[in-house]
Amino acid sequence: MNAVTTIAQEPLVVTEIPGPKSREIHARRQAVVPVGVHSVVPVYIERAHGSVVVDVDGNHIVDVCGGIGVTTIGHTDDAVVAAATEQLSQVTHTLFTMTPYESYVRVAELLAQHFPGEGPAKTLLMNSGAEAVENGVKIARKFTGRPGVAVLEHAYHGRTLLTSSMNHKAAPYALGYGPRVGNIYKAPNSYPLRDGLSGAEAAARTIEYLEKMAGAEDLACLVVEPVQGEGGFITSAEGYLPALAAWCRDNGVLFISDEVQAGMGRTGTMFAIEQFGVQPDIVLTAKGIAGGLPLAGITGRAEIMDASQPGGLGGTFGGNPVSCAAAVAVFEQIERDDLLARAKHIEQVFGDALRGLAAKHESIAEVRGIGAMLAIEIVKPGTLEHDTDLTQRVISRAVQQGVLLLNAGVSGNVIRFLPSLQFTDELITTVVRVLDDAFTAESA
Repeated sequence: MNAVTTIAQEPLVVTEIPGPKSREIHARRQAVVPVGVHSVVPVYIERAHGSVVVDVDGNHIVDVCGGIGVTTIGHTDDAVVAAATEQLSQVTHTLFTMTPYESYVRVAELLAQHFPGEGPAKTLLMNSGAEAVENGVKIARKFTGRPGVAVLEHAYHGRTLLTSSMNHKAAPYALGYGPRVGNIYKAPNSYPLRDGLSGAEAAARTIEYLEKMAGAEDLACLVVEPVQGEGGFITSAEGYLPALAAWCRDNGVLFISDEVQAGMGRTGTMFAIEQFGVQPDIVLTAKGIAGGLPLAGITGRAEIMDASQPGGLGGTFGGNPVSCAAAVAVFEQIERDDLLARAKHIEQVFGDALRGLAAKHESIAEVRGIGAMLAIEIVKPGTLEHDTDLTQRVISRAVQQGVLLLNAGVSGNVIRFLPSLQFTDELITTVVRVLDDAFTAESA
C-alpha cells in the first residue's frame, strides 16, 4: 500500500481551515485565475482516498460531496488507478474518429448493457456533462427534425451556451454572457414540499404548459433530471415522470434522462430513471462514470443515434483511452462490490439519521432523495421561507470540524449529500453529529 491508500477514513483537523499553506496558494491563485472560477472552500487538496481528502496543511476532511458526484466509488479507487495507469503507459490519445481503440467500444457495450430504455442502444462518448447534454439535444433534433427543447423548473444542465440557456437559474451561469439560445421552454416541475400537488396534477400542469407555450409538434425532446441536482435534489411526486414520458411517447417527443449527477449507481440502480419505471429514449452520463477522469456518454436507441451522418458526431478528446479504461474499471467495481445494494443501505442509514436530525431541528423542513443522493431543505422555523444564511453557516461550521458539505437549490438553502458508495456507517454517524452540533450552535 502507498501513502494514499492508507489514509485513515476519519476527520483530523490540525490547523484552522483553510490553513496557512492553503491561504498561500490561494493568494497565488488570485493573481492568475479569473474570479469567475470560484471555489466553494479555498482548501487546496494534496491527496485523497476513499471518502477522505487531505489538504496541503495535513487536515483530513470527510468528503460528502464527491467532487459533486464524480467519485461515486471513492477517491483513488485502487482498480481505477491501476487501469488508468496501465493504459497511460500504452496509448494516451489517437482520436477515436481517426484511429479507434477497443476500450471505447467496451464502454459503449457496457452502457448498452445497462441502458434503461428499449434496446438495442448505441453510445457517443464525450468529455463532460454539458457536452453530453449538448449532443443529446443535437441528436434529438436530428432524429425528429424539430427545433424545440423542453426542460423543467429548477433544472441545471451545464455552463455552455446551450446548457446555460436551459438552466432554471440565470445567475451566475448565463448572466451577462450575451443572447441565450432560443426554442427552449421551461415548464413547471413537480416539487411536493412546495406545490402540494399529486404526480398526476403536477404532470397535467407541465403538459398544459408545453402544449400551450411550445406546441408538441415543435418539440424535439424533453430533458429531465430524475432527481434534480443543483436545483436541490428535488424528487418528483409519484406518477409524475411516467405521465410525462407517456405524453412524450404519444407526441413523438424524445424523453432524455439527464443522469450526469444521479447516474452510475448512485440511487441504487445504475440509472436513477429506473426508480420511476420510465424507459427513456436517450440517457446522459458523466461525473461518476470514470472515477474522476473526464468522460461522458450519450446512449440512446440505435435508430435515434444512427440518424446523424458520418462525421456529424465526435470531438478531439471524446472517449479518451485513459478515461475509457478507468470507466471499464468503475463498471466492474460497481458489480464486484455490489455497490447498488450499498447505495440503498446508505439511503436507509443516512436517511434515517437525517430524519432524526430533522425531528430535533425545526429549521429542517424536509429530508429527501434516493440512494446516496440525499438532501435536507432548510427554512425559517414555522414557515417554508428559505434560510440561506443558516445553511451557509452550518456548512462553514462543519468544514471547521473536518466535514465538507455543499449547498444546492435556487436559493442555496439545501444541503446535499453525495457520499461515495463506500461511505461507512461510522462516517455517517460522524457527519450527522457534526451537523447536529452546527445546527445547535448556529440556531441559538
